Amino acid sequence: MKYISTRDNKKTYNFIDTFLNGLAHDGGLYIPKKIPRLSHTNLKRLSKLNYNNLAYEIIKIYTGNTFSKNELKKIITNSYKKFDSKNVVKFSRVKKFNLVELYHGPTFAFKDIAMQVIGNMYETILSKSKNRINLITATSGDTGAAAIDAVKNKKNLRIFVLHPSGKVSITQRKLMTTVNTKNVFNIAVKGTFDDCQTLVKSMFNDLQFRRSINMSGVNSINWARIVVQIVYYFYSHFRLSKKNKKSVFSVPTGNFGDIYAGYIAYKMGLPISKLIIATNENDLLYKFLRNGIYKPSKVKFSISPSMDIQVASNFERLISSYYDNNSKKISELMKQLSSKGFYKIDKNILRKIKNIFYSKSVNAENTKKTIKSVYKYNNKILDPHSSVGLKALEEYYLNHSKKSENLFCLETAHPAKFGETIYKILKKIPKISGEISKNLKKKEFYKVLPNNLNKIKNYIRANRLHC
Repeated sequence: MKYISTRDNKKTYNFIDTFLNGLAHDGGLYIPKKIPRLSHTNLKRLSKLNYNNLAYEIIKIYTGNTFSKNELKKIITNSYKKFDSKNVVKFSRVKKFNLVELYHGPTFAFKDIAMQVIGNMYETILSKSKNRINLITATSGDTGAAAIDAVKNKKNLRIFVLHPSGKVSITQRKLMTTVNTKNVFNIAVKGTFDDCQTLVKSMFNDLQFRRSINMSGVNSINWARIVVQIVYYFYSHFRLSKKNKKSVFSVPTGNFGDIYAGYIAYKMGLPISKLIIATNENDLLYKFLRNGIYKPSKVKFSISPSMDIQVASNFERLISSYYDNNSKKISELMKQLSSKGFYKIDKNILRKIKNIFYSKSVNAENTKKTIKSVYKYNNKILDPHSSVGLKALEEYYLNHSKKSENLFCLETAHPAKFGETIYKILKKIPKISGEISKNLKKKEFYKVLPNNLNKIKNYIRANRLHC
């Protein structure tokens, strides 16, 4: 498996390059030079596997010879030991819709599924190379906690997590800031998630700074995150699809990483008929599918804060795919985005994207109504993000479905992470495990810093792990 940058298709990289670099040196994102298409025989073989074995088969396609068979199997086994589901995910049902519960990891969010694997990949690679790495990541709420849990106490890693001050839920923040270990640093930035993300990208693009601290990242711009998330699309379809039916997946998304993993599964041959981009009031991608114009605007703060994003980082990967990895064209579009604040794609490209993607923007009122109706139906409590996903799926089913499709909604977080919001809607407090509840009462450790690149760089320099 060879990789290229979305902005330079001439130079190739192996998996370990893409993994440790995170972002390509030209500012682009790593993508496979070619996505393998699985045969019907292969799909049938994979359909019989449990989650861990399926993860091994899919991940090894993309990691090549980075890990031995035993190393990769051990990475996967160790990564999912702390999950409260034997097969990592669980399923539930509301009416005609299958809900894929992705929140059974240690920090109650889908990010754990990939992040635990990434933490163990770093440990395996660094223990052999004797290198040390400083991880820098931005979070809209869930990535930070999942990354911290995955790398805390690992001796060759130090992590700096930037979150928007006052703009994540209390539980989301405390899952990050109550972790008191020498290799974890939380930074509350006075700004939005997009500001945090811009700061991290700026640090990646400063090659001198990047090299001086041996910097890597675990945001969804890291290709390894996408690879590990592909697995649950296959697993869900294999477990619950009816014979000869294609599957529809509705995905609450802001940064386009989770749903892009579904797109890769589709390109690999998984029979998916539609991928639904479910957004809240930050409807950048919903508007894009209507007019082909990618134009970020001001972030609107909502009751589904992990989706309060106006710059969908992974979207560049999708556009690259539809322009046949024409790096010159992608570089041109990204320059337009930087200079003019938007770019527009060709009509025929938009038509092709709409063949597989559909989008629905769901406002706060409909998010609350869906949470209430699901609870009334079977006492199940949805978190606000999953509620956005289900409402978008319902709308698709009523107006666009062929009625012969398997309908899936990805549940991306446990409702307890948004307990304050849920209580306002249902007058119920979602249950949370006793151990987590105890941890949330511990002292918090984080540094509040202005939205200033130099000040944040200086803080990281002063606290970095020396390489």
